[in-house]
Amino acid sequence: MENLDLKQMSTMVDIIAEEKGLPKDTVLNVIEQAIAAAWRKDNGDREMNVRAVLNTKTGEADVFVAREVIEDDLAYNPSTEIPLKEAKKGSKIGDIVEEKHKVTSFGRVAAGTAKQVVIQRLREAENDAVLTAFEDKIGTIVTGTVARVEPKLVRVDLGRATGIMPRSEQIDGEYYTVGNRIKVLIKKIERGERGAQLILSRGSAEFVECLFRQEVPELENHTVEIKGIAREAGRRTKIAVMSTVPGIDPVGTFVGGRGIRVGAVMNEIGEKEKIDIINWSDNASEYIREALSPAEVIKVEIDDKKAKVHVSEDQQSIAIGKQGQNVRLASKLTGYEIDIVLQKSTPKKKKQNVEDSLLSAIEEASEE
Repeated sequence: MENLDLKQMSTMVDIIAEEKGLPKDTVLNVIEQAIAAAWRKDNGDREMNVRAVLNTKTGEADVFVAREVIEDDLAYNPSTEIPLKEAKKGSKIGDIVEEKHKVTSFGRVAAGTAKQVVIQRLREAENDAVLTAFEDKIGTIVTGTVARVEPKLVRVDLGRATGIMPRSEQIDGEYYTVGNRIKVLIKKIERGERGAQLILSRGSAEFVECLFRQEVPELENHTVEIKGIAREAGRRTKIAVMSTVPGIDPVGTFVGGRGIRVGAVMNEIGEKEKIDIINWSDNASEYIREALSPAEVIKVEIDDKKAKVHVSEDQQSIAIGKQGQNVRLASKLTGYEIDIVLQKSTPKKKKQNVEDSLLSAIEEASEE
């Protein structure tokens, strides 16, 4: 590739746009970036601010080098600055002026640079266009195929695009095998220096919420609502629900007849993960009692966003949960810092039996 054939490149704009499913303007912009990069390689340096304009009808191209006008007799960087006396007539200090250069041909190295830029930029543009099509699916569940399992993430093929599921978004203890079909939540599109990435999740609270939305049609007409979810993926989830219609049992609605609805969610996330469905309450004390279920609470004392919860000795370990999980999730769900306090039972007075009472009464009567 000794030379960069501009006429051939200009005729390829429409073809590339059709093949890649990209707008013509996007492809043209990519090629112009490549021409600018190639010209900079042959005629300037990396610091230069260069843009290129390609005429797709004639196959001719011009590049424009932008420089800032500075005061005369000052030390300057010729790549980015130009003294006032050298700038075009009418320029003022601080103006940005452009010098036009006609593009004719490029050397082998510059042509290679242009080719690399085209390939890289087209790939980025294509990927960005595909991911943009997924923007209206953020927060929904889709089915994909496990394409690759890496130490820190799993790549999932979604058909038109591939998403990544970081370890933090995976279910603890769940294993993924290449070729397996799995449901994932499209959590967000993350854009960075390396381009855009589709972030997927199975370990988030939103994933469980979406699963329930698939199983509980009453959520669509707002007969019942989800007020909060706290989750430790693979272990336990607490979900607070309420009804907007008198007489409707929200917990029963989510559980379903014979547990069919909650069972369907558990089948997807794994039966090792327990799900506590509780009644939400705008009364903080009642809400905290519910959140600590299945523990039985004696008393709740609230001070600002802290709650001291009194429980009996036999309920203490249940309230705290294995490795503090129950109280931790309850705290996350309610928004209160919960402290479990053991309430010691007061010793009961020994009851006198009937014989002792009669004997005492006889003794008192004889003394009289």
